[in-house]
Formats: sequence, C-alpha cells, structure tokens
Amino acid sequence: MISDDLVVDTSHGPIRGIATESIDVWKGVAYARPPVGELRWRHAVEPDYHADVVPADTFGPVCPQPVMQVIELAEGTRQEEDCLYLNVATPRGAAASDAQLPVMVWIHGGAYLCGAGSQPMYNPVSLIRAGNAAGTPTVVVTVNYRLGAFGFTDLSAWSTSDQTYESNCGMSDVLAALRWVRANIAGFGGDPSNVTVFGESAGGGVVTTLLTMPAAQGLFRRAIAQSSPATSVYGPERGEKYAELMLAPMPQEKVRPHMLRSVPVGALVAGSQHTFLQVPREFPGTIAHTPIIDGDLIPDDPLRVYDSDESLPVPLLIGTNRHETSLFKWMSSPLMPVKSEHVDAMFAHIGTEQPDLPVPESDHLDESYQHVKARVRSMAISRDIGFRMPALWIAEAHHRQAPVHLYRFDWATPLLRFIGFGAAHATELPYVWGNPASTKRDPMYRLGGRATGEAVQRRVQRRWLNFAASGDPRVGGGVEAPWDPYTDDRHASLKIGADDEAALGLDDAMLQAWGEEVLSFS
Repeated sequence: MISDDLVVDTSHGPIRGIATESIDVWKGVAYARPPVGELRWRHAVEPDYHADVVPADTFGPVCPQPVMQVIELAEGTRQEEDCLYLNVATPRGAAASDAQLPVMVWIHGGAYLCGAGSQPMYNPVSLIRAGNAAGTPTVVVTVNYRLGAFGFTDLSAWSTSDQTYESNCGMSDVLAALRWVRANIAGFGGDPSNVTVFGESAGGGVVTTLLTMPAAQGLFRRAIAQSSPATSVYGPERGEKYAELMLAPMPQEKVRPHMLRSVPVGALVAGSQHTFLQVPREFPGTIAHTPIIDGDLIPDDPLRVYDSDESLPVPLLIGTNRHETSLFKWMSSPLMPVKSEHVDAMFAHIGTEQPDLPVPESDHLDESYQHVKARVRSMAISRDIGFRMPALWIAEAHHRQAPVHLYRFDWATPLLRFIGFGAAHATELPYVWGNPASTKRDPMYRLGGRATGEAVQRRVQRRWLNFAASGDPRVGGGVEAPWDPYTDDRHASLKIGADDEAALGLDDAMLQAWGEEVLSFS
C-alpha cells in the first residue's frame, strides 16, 4: 500500500514509496534520462525535473537482454531501452528520521550482458534485517544500467561530424547512479559521505574499474568486489573489432553511421548474444562486452593504474570463490576456458598478441598445479588467471593506497559438493543477500547443511555490513576468525567456510607461479 509519509523530495522531483512489514522501499526511480533516440550510445544525462509526486511502487524496466541460464529476472519484468532506474530500500521509518545510515549500492553481474537490480536474488529484506539485528542499520540501493550492445559495445569509431557514439555507456550509467545517491540519499535516511559500492562478477569488474576512474572520485567511501574479472578491460582496437562482430549479422544498410540509432532493439539483443558466444570461441580468454580504455572515463588499463599507485584511496574488500569455473563447465559456456585445449589456446592467443609478455611456461604451471587433480587442473588454471590472480594483483598494489581485506569463499552445501559444483562462481550471493531459495534452480539444502549455511549467511552479512559501516569486516570484536588487512609483510586473508579461518600466505605459491606481471588482453 502506498503511504503518504513516504514522499521524498529528490533533486529531480518528489517520489512516493511504499511501506512493507519490514522495510520501506522506493522502486523504479529514474536517475537519468531515457537513453533512447539521440541518447542511444551517449553517456547518461541527468533526468528532467517533475513537480508532481511520482509513485515509486513498481520496478522500472531493465535493459533488453538475451536469456541467460543462471539469470532469473522477476516475473513480469519489462525489457526496454528506457532502463536507467534504481531502487532504494531502508529500515522502516528511516526517511522520516534524522538517521544518517551507511549506504550500500549494489552493481549486479551478468557478463556485462544480462541481469538487473530487481532480480529476486537481490531482494534487500534479509540484508536490512541483518543490519538492524547487528546494530548497523543500512540503506540498500540496487541499480539497473545499460548492458551488451547498449552499454558495453564500443561504437565510438563509427562517430561522424554529426553523429557521436560514446564508449563506456554502462560505466557512465553507474557514475550517474552514484551521483544521484550522493545528491539524494540523505532524504532517505542515508549518509552520502558513507557509501559503499559493491558488486559481483561483471558488477565486481565495474567496482574494480571505478577505483581507477577519476570521474568516480568522491562518489563512494568503500568498495567490495566479489569475483571481479578485473583484467577484462580492453583497449579501443579490441573494442572496435568486437563491435564489428556484433554488427556483422545485421543488414548493411542499417549499420551505416547515420543509421545506427534506428537499428531495432531486437536486432541489437541478437547481435549481443551472437558476439557473446562467438568471441570467446575465436579469441579464447576474452569476452565480448567489457569496459573500454577510452582515454576519457577510463584513461588507462585499470591494472596499470593500480600498479602505478594511482587508484582511488578507497578501502577495498575483495575476493573470489574456491571453485569459480565449475559454473562455466556446468553451463557448457564458452565464457571461460575449462578444457586443457582451450586453456592452451588462451595462452597461445596471449603470446601471439603480446609476444613480450612473460607468460608462465606450461611446464612451470603444470609443476605448480601438481596438487590439483589432473581432471580439473585446467579449470584451476582458468579460475586463477580469470579471477584469483586479478584479485591478488589488485591486493598487492592497492593496499599501498588504502586498506585491503582479501577473502576466499569456500563454503558449499553437501549437495553442491556431492555433484562436484562446490563453491562455484556466484554461489556466495545467497549468503550476502540472504535469499538462498530465490531461484528455481537452486537446490541448496536438499542433502542437509541448512543450519551451517544459515550460520555462514549471518557471518557474511555481518562482515559486509560492518565493512560498509566502518571499514572493519570483523565480527564479535575480531575474536571469531580475525580478518586482518593485506600488507606486504602479512598476506592476510579469510577463508569463509563452515567456520571462517584466518589465513596467512594462502596464495603465496600461486603468486610465485604466476609472477607479478599482469596477464591480460588490454
């Protein structure tokens, strides 16, 4: 039911939220003008002002996208180019109080191609309840942004004197959402000076990229990156090549510079999916849709920015899951190479494109991975080059700028262990959000483990919330598995499992095997 006391006067006009039993929520709040017509492939623009009170009781449309096996959108979700909406959830009554609560802004994952802030997985009720129970009440914001062809295909090379196409539209959307939060969140009971941006997979990649973008300075105080593909940020040449692949199947009269804005939405979604499948097969180790080093929003390779001590001085919580790549094997997805011949092709591709890069010798890697069973060794190598090593390279550099807390998520339910899935990519999400049964495919506790899983959830939520509130992710005053920052002399991390375990030097052998030179396709 809409409640009159939930009207908040934002910088772009008043909006009216709804009260539920446990939280107050404002859904489908426009943070930018619809990116349609002449604004297709342009950076986000502030929305127009409205004097009337606008109901904020329904999720906004999400970016048009293909169906992805593991992405479940809410029933009745609309897909439209007009998709730049966010959702705000607060503890009951926060907007009407003088509260200045910590704010957590969620950037969803989905390979820069799929997903939405309104996915059932990201229902904020459990996280807000956990904050209330732990004495850290928190405002939670979830964001839609442009994806695939609309947000992460670089068509800047098609610009002409009278048609401008900009790179990194999806990244500009996230910046616009964060600017909206800074300008308006106080009206919802949030503290604009205490904002934590957090995201997973592609959303984690957005987070680690934001930390290297001058335009993001001052928009958030802390950052959490879960399973970030941090090295998947490419130069303009690769961006142009992949854009050409996306446009290739379309009628040639439609892909002329002056006609691009008239290409139907459906054709762009189909082109996004075609390129998503084609690119990792033809260019192993790369993905079709990514942020681009454009010399503007993203001035340089993010990993080079970290290594040069030029990343934003923002405390960072970063980590990965123990069995990341088993998800891609289960999906039969080309997104990550999981077979030995595909891993070999990836290294060959890196060597061809960057012959001066010191790629580890295969014999050296085989020796370093002798502790891993032969049948899953290629998956382990792929996991580490795709996720774990980027997290370590960032931790090694960024801790010189601000505190870094490193984790590895090891927990898997008995069923997931039994089927060989383990702590796969994205399996930490139900524990961060507290929604383990939010997808139809999630078997979760069918072979037991519920009590342990619920304890894992409580600890994960408290750690994330504590970090957002104060920068300290410890629970129980640090008595329970202290989680020290990562430093040069103490490579501290936390293994999150049935019981959390503090670890020193957990990844030292891996660092030695791969070396300090970043391997990427930038």
